Amino acid sequence: MSTDVIVLAAGKGTRMYSDQPKVLHTLAGKPMLSHVLDAATAIDAHTIHLVTGYQSAQIRAYFERNPVNSPLNWVEQTEQLGTGHAVMQATPAVDDDKTVLVLYGDVPLITPETLQQLRQKADETGIAVLTLVTENSAGLGRIIRDVDGQVTAIVEEKDASDEQKKITEINTGIMAFNAARLKHWLTLLTTVNAQGEYYLTDTVALACRDGCKVGSLQTHDENEVQGVNNRLQLADLERNYQIRMARQLALQGVTVRDPARLDIRGPLLIGRDVCLDVNVILEGNNRIGDRVTIGPNVTLIDSSIGNDCVILANSHIEGSKISPGCSIGPFARLRPGTELGDRTKVGNFVEIKKSTIGAGGKVSHLSYIGDASVAEDVNIGAGTITCNYDGVNKHKTIIKAGVFVGSNTALVAPVSIGREATVGAGSVITADVPDKALAVGRGRQKNITGWIRPVKNQQ
Repeated sequence: MSTDVIVLAAGKGTRMYSDQPKVLHTLAGKPMLSHVLDAATAIDAHTIHLVTGYQSAQIRAYFERNPVNSPLNWVEQTEQLGTGHAVMQATPAVDDDKTVLVLYGDVPLITPETLQQLRQKADETGIAVLTLVTENSAGLGRIIRDVDGQVTAIVEEKDASDEQKKITEINTGIMAFNAARLKHWLTLLTTVNAQGEYYLTDTVALACRDGCKVGSLQTHDENEVQGVNNRLQLADLERNYQIRMARQLALQGVTVRDPARLDIRGPLLIGRDVCLDVNVILEGNNRIGDRVTIGPNVTLIDSSIGNDCVILANSHIEGSKISPGCSIGPFARLRPGTELGDRTKVGNFVEIKKSTIGAGGKVSHLSYIGDASVAEDVNIGAGTITCNYDGVNKHKTIIKAGVFVGSNTALVAPVSIGREATVGAGSVITADVPDKALAVGRGRQKNITGWIRPVKNQQ
């Protein structure tokens, strides 16, 4: 049976104390709502009906810039009158023969596997609820079962008796329905309750009254169904997610020095015998080859790292392609557009931007290489900079194979250094250098005798 998903994302998120909609706050590098939509897409949802309210324009604008892979039907809930009321806004666009899953934009870690199982329960019975047994049941709806263990009702805590409040099986809020039956039960909801709202959970009692057996699925992962109401809960869920990801990597053969100090914020392809030290951040879409060692406090963003590379401590690599056998850092910064050839060495306090360094190249320390094309086997001395910006436009530096650039050199672009040329230390190079030439661009040294060094004024 074809499935539609209704995602409720209309709440204000008051306890986030933020000008940003709660569902756009990020977990593992992307909005909580994106995680939910990804889960819905993974079960091949026919249409996702996204119910928004507070700051709906911001939410819509985000997903126009970052579209999902399933059709979205935008639904606005102008008044927040409860979960039942929110679902009512979406159901007119749902065909009667569909199975409907109801999810929440602030419950980001729900898994496609769980949704598949819950959908199957609803296909069998017409209605199914996802439950959790927890000692932390305060404030949550309780699952009421009869003597045969069948679900007969869900009672919100504000409406529960003292005896019902002792129940440890709670409603997660995530439910699945036959669409035609859901539409019928929604017409029967009332606001006669402690909160004066339309409770979606009241559909359970209505289903039982109609003789429907209510299916139930119990999850054993509390974090999977944890909703986020404040930033502390978001931080706790983030750390749980990251530890889970780190453990998965370790079980796949990656050495993770401390699972509590690794952040993965996007898709990751990773090879064999990789070692990740503490406080590594992997953000965006990254690819790491075999036998790569990444040191502590390294940030990797949207980059590809070839086999047998070593990235030393405190390096920052973004939008870069690193070929096999390279050594980078410590304290190196590779900016977008950087490409390193095989066995390149980039040392401490080196910054490279929108440049290629050929195989066997060395930029060992304290240098800036920007908008440059550097061929193979080039040695760049300490303190060298490419002066690529004239205050208005960027210009390119070309350094051909086998060049040796002495320390503290300024290469004023546009400029080209010929094959196997040598540039003397301390030079300012403003004109092209021929192949195999020695270029020295220094002012003449003048020694002044009898010069008296300034002295400190006496107070």
